Amino acid sequence: MKDIYFIKDRLLELIPESEAEVIEAKAGKPWIQVNPQTWAETAKFLRDDSELRFNTLMCLSGLHYPDHELLGVAYHLHSTENGLQTAIKVLIAESDTEIPSVEKIWKTADWHEREAYDMFGIRFKNHPNMSRILCPDDWEGYPLRKDYVPQTSYMGITTEN
Repeated sequence: MKDIYFIKDRLLELIPESEAEVIEAKAGKPWIQVNPQTWAETAKFLRDDSELRFNTLMCLSGLHYPDHELLGVAYHLHSTENGLQTAIKVLIAESDTEIPSVEKIWKTADWHEREAYDMFGIRFKNHPNMSRILCPDDWEGYPLRKDYVPQTSYMGITTEN
């Protein structure tokens, strides 16, 4: 069975700029962290490479690490053809807020990227409809960031208990 180190080595062999690195988790499974500058190319490779064929994006989740001033996205991928699963993380500075969209690679990313934008403020470059999906367009802030301060009212209605 091919493991996460095989996936990382394959990435580094064919896309060295991906800077793929296995991060061993304190709890749970390890993941692969990749360079955000090469994420679109790396994602396409993960889907198309015959040794990998990650044809399914199971989910993507926004991340916020305020102590390190980072935002990010965790992508959980599955290859139905090769029986592989992995998690990929793409991290960016809080001040950057933009990651390449993978909506053209995995259609499932469409609404997931919009949710990560709505909840974390992460913008996905080249997404066809980068707009809020859960909150109203005029909502202030990003509710799942760890430093989020809730509005006290919205449209004249209190949001407090």
